[in-house]
Amino acid sequence: MKSKRALAQELLAPAGITLDGPNPWDPQVHDESIFNRLFNTGSLAIGETYMQGLWDVEDIPELIYRVNRSGVGTNIFKMKSLGLLPHIIRHRLSNRQSRARADLVALKHYDLDNEIYIRMLDPTMAYTCGYWKGAKTLEESQRAKHDLVCRKLGIKEGDRVLDIGCGCGGFAEHAAKHYGASVVGLTISKEQGALAQERVRGLPVEVRLQDYRDVNDGPYDHVVSMGMFEHVGYKNYQQYMQIVRKTLKEDGLFLLHTIGNNRTAWRADPWFDTYIFPNGYLPSPKLIGKAIDGLFVMEDWHTFGADYEQTLLAWFKNFDAAWPGLREEYGGEVFYRMWKYYLLSMAGAFRSRYLNLWQIILSPKGVQGGYKSVR
Repeated sequence: MKSKRALAQELLAPAGITLDGPNPWDPQVHDESIFNRLFNTGSLAIGETYMQGLWDVEDIPELIYRVNRSGVGTNIFKMKSLGLLPHIIRHRLSNRQSRARADLVALKHYDLDNEIYIRMLDPTMAYTCGYWKGAKTLEESQRAKHDLVCRKLGIKEGDRVLDIGCGCGGFAEHAAKHYGASVVGLTISKEQGALAQERVRGLPVEVRLQDYRDVNDGPYDHVVSMGMFEHVGYKNYQQYMQIVRKTLKEDGLFLLHTIGNNRTAWRADPWFDTYIFPNGYLPSPKLIGKAIDGLFVMEDWHTFGADYEQTLLAWFKNFDAAWPGLREEYGGEVFYRMWKYYLLSMAGAFRSRYLNLWQIILSPKGVQGGYKSVR
């Protein structure tokens, strides 16, 4: 009978990956116990054993790129691992993104001390994919993204805009300062909400600590949501779209900016669900289409997932440089390796195009004369 190590090597071979091999993407194994854990809990074990220092690799993005591009990642994700049965059952049978559970991701991720985000992000404090067309720095890419959104929506002076998931208020500030919009921003993160309120002081912007399900003061000229739909969950997609539709004027536009999965998966990656984004779920084109059926006209679908790799690499560079000043507060090496694996494995997933980034323009009844795409 083959050893677990031999089976793991067979699994990785189609990706050109050699255990303890000479290439920068080859994992260096420090503890043979990782193989039993791999076949018990799949991708959860990969992330956990990296956090614990049981294996290392010089180039995480290239490793993940090769795993995903070759199809090996899909095989690992689909492993019928007994250790993952509770995770699978929870995602299939319960509403992991219900109102009662909505604050969990804020408490575990977004409400970390603001210092880590101040040091990792650019001055706009945008925590979503930048738009790198013509941009040379992270800050330029984020300002270009905010401006792109304003131009796509056709925001003009006096427009009332709802920003669902406003984060630290970078977009609201841009739309108010440069386009004359009046913006209402929603967040469930107390820490980010406090930063947003400080950022937009003196501008026609209201920041609310409010769940999207509680919006009842429409209609708005436009609605925008960037990096929030990943927390809605497929069981709530239709309700989410109904709320946006009810909130939006008949001639308004809705821009949905979200990470997307190229295929429909009924559960989140267990490592990310456990350690980074509890109850997160990435939509697929199929599920978005089903949610907007009969509610919206699809006007435009813009894909620029490759830009997320560059964004994530820039975030990691900032985080890595800041780490000596953060180490004591965040508990040392395990947190560092967790955060490193999070940022760089995501960079590899976008490099492989396993994951995507979409900006989708939706209108209630269709733009008269047709929507003019903006890039």
